[in-house]
Amino acid sequence: MNELIIKTIATELGIKKSQVEATIKLIDEGNTIPFIARYRKEVTGSLNDEVLRTLHERLTYLRNLEERKNTILESIEEQGKLTPELKKQILDASTLVLLEDLYLPYKQKKRTRAIIAKEKGLEPLSNIILLQEKNTDIRKEAKEFINENVKDEDEAIKGACDIIAEIISDNADYRTYIRKFMFNNGVIVTNAKDAETKSVYEMYYEFSEPVKNIAGHRILAINRGEKENILSVKIDLNEEMIFNHLEKNIIRHTNEEATELLKETIKDSYKRLISPAIIRDIRNELTEKAEDGAIKVFGKNLSQLLLQPPIKGQVVLGWDPAFRTGCKLAVVDDTGKVLDTCVIYPTAPQNKVEESKKIVLNLINKYNITLISVGNGTASRESEKIIVDIIKESPKKVSYVITNEAGASVYSASKLATEEFPNFDVGQRSATSIARRVQDPLSELVKIDPKSIGVGQYQHDMNQKKLSESLTAVVEDCVNNVGVDLNTASFSLLEYISGISKAVAKNIVKYREENGSFKNRNELLKVDKLGPKAFLQCAGFLRIPDGDNPLDNTGVHPESYEAVHNLFKSLNMSSDDLNKDSIARLKLLIKDKEKKAAELGIGLPTLEDILKELEKPGRDPRDEMPKPILKSDVLEMSDLKPGMVLKGTVRNVIDFGAFVDIGVHQDGLVHISQITNRYIKHPLEALNVGDIVDVAILSIDEEKGRIALTMKIDGNK
Repeated sequence: MNELIIKTIATELGIKKSQVEATIKLIDEGNTIPFIARYRKEVTGSLNDEVLRTLHERLTYLRNLEERKNTILESIEEQGKLTPELKKQILDASTLVLLEDLYLPYKQKKRTRAIIAKEKGLEPLSNIILLQEKNTDIRKEAKEFINENVKDEDEAIKGACDIIAEIISDNADYRTYIRKFMFNNGVIVTNAKDAETKSVYEMYYEFSEPVKNIAGHRILAINRGEKENILSVKIDLNEEMIFNHLEKNIIRHTNEEATELLKETIKDSYKRLISPAIIRDIRNELTEKAEDGAIKVFGKNLSQLLLQPPIKGQVVLGWDPAFRTGCKLAVVDDTGKVLDTCVIYPTAPQNKVEESKKIVLNLINKYNITLISVGNGTASRESEKIIVDIIKESPKKVSYVITNEAGASVYSASKLATEEFPNFDVGQRSATSIARRVQDPLSELVKIDPKSIGVGQYQHDMNQKKLSESLTAVVEDCVNNVGVDLNTASFSLLEYISGISKAVAKNIVKYREENGSFKNRNELLKVDKLGPKAFLQCAGFLRIPDGDNPLDNTGVHPESYEAVHNLFKSLNMSSDDLNKDSIARLKLLIKDKEKKAAELGIGLPTLEDILKELEKPGRDPRDEMPKPILKSDVLEMSDLKPGMVLKGTVRNVIDFGAFVDIGVHQDGLVHISQITNRYIKHPLEALNVGDIVDVAILSIDEEKGRIALTMKIDGNK
């Protein structure tokens, strides 16, 4: 195990080397992050999944860096140019950028101007110029190099200077200085290619900001504007200071002719070779940091969305609103089973309002519908008005909720949806998804590509592989944090469980269909391709509510069952009857947890987790999250007035604020400066997707459909 990598990660994450070493060992043994975070706390020192994910990312990066170092060392050694000093520099390089700078002089290049000049035999002349000896006549020396390939002294000198320009460009120290100088002193400048063109990028038509200060969301917006050929982008800086630095290091002797040539060559090297490459490097670095920040925000939002509390025990009518093609409806019982589907046409152009209301009222009476889940897409508000009228006319108590339908259309047209509902059209599938989203958001949203769920910004402009990997990790952490019912979970939910692949997830469902419900966790070992290793990783996250063993409905891992039985036995209690009273008594009897853990041969974190799980068998951590707002009336944008205080749901958190659904067609924006009176660097410090918040109206722009909100109400801190 590489000691330098261990030390680097420990320093970066502010944790002990022993924690890093232990975690790397667990990862290399094939353990998943959720399993390590939940069931190997003693080994890692209770590192949480977020730290473990970061550790894994850095481990991958640093191992790739080491691999690249070895490749470069071999390449330079083969060329016979590896000196002890260069080897040390390469081994000490802490980033891929610095490593590639060091390798640049030894890298195989295309036929550059310098290579062509060397082929003409002009390298000795470049050395003469670089020596800058006082009495050397450069033009006279250049005459010695005239041949069939070099027509005169000017061509010889020009070729020699091309060689020098490349030498300057390949110098890692110079590039490091210039990169740092450009980052600290450069200014990003953007302009419109056509100032008359109206676009969403108008604030960047004449824009400038220091490179070191520019916010990530601005970088992503600028990149998109440039890609769409609306913006031109450059980095401005004082080049004279760079020229002075290079001249100071290169021009060391007094030879006027050589000095003038070198000054011009330095400028040529910088403008032709160094500057374009470093601008590209810096913009790539800015983009990468912006993407990492955006992915982090996206992941946090996604996590909060997935962990929204389910609305249990209700028969739900899913309402997928539309105009021309009609509103698709699906009735879903409290277990998620589809009872009925139909299409109504209450909106333009058909406007069959009364007929539609009659159909919906009949469905409410027939199936005892208690909740209507209406998607927030096209025709949502028009549908909402009709739903409110239906609720008023219904003899049964019915509420409605506005449901974020992002990704529903993606799911309804997917292969997965076709397999799940082969006889449904895309509209029926979409309405079913909208209904099920309120019953169990996690189970339904895992069926959709996380990028399509719509709680990020600029997600289509960033590294898609990195985005997918990061969001998949978020979904994996959420699913394992909640746990799933082994006897009801779909294969699309099961495949996110630690240690379970897509194929094994399908095999679990197949086994269930052929053999009936699982009675205990050990039955998993009978599932095709689910061996002991996979069982170790997944068993603790799978629940069996009415199985043979009550521990199977908890997060207690089977490897700890013996410890649980011994725990009860040591206190003259029985583990067969798990209830609040027995657990309360159990906790009272344990006077010294550390001592008891040692007796049982387990760690203190494991004992504490066991007691927590026994206290609430089958507990759902989502129940602690704020519940969705159920409504029975509608609010128009024209009803809003500045100063009005409303309750809303946070729909999306971005770098500069948060969008809040306050019950009108357009979500309102709470700018970061209006979230709290205390200083915050990012809205996520104060808000999460799904939060229920009180907001006041600051201003309304009906023409542009914009609502400005504030959360600074009643001394909010």
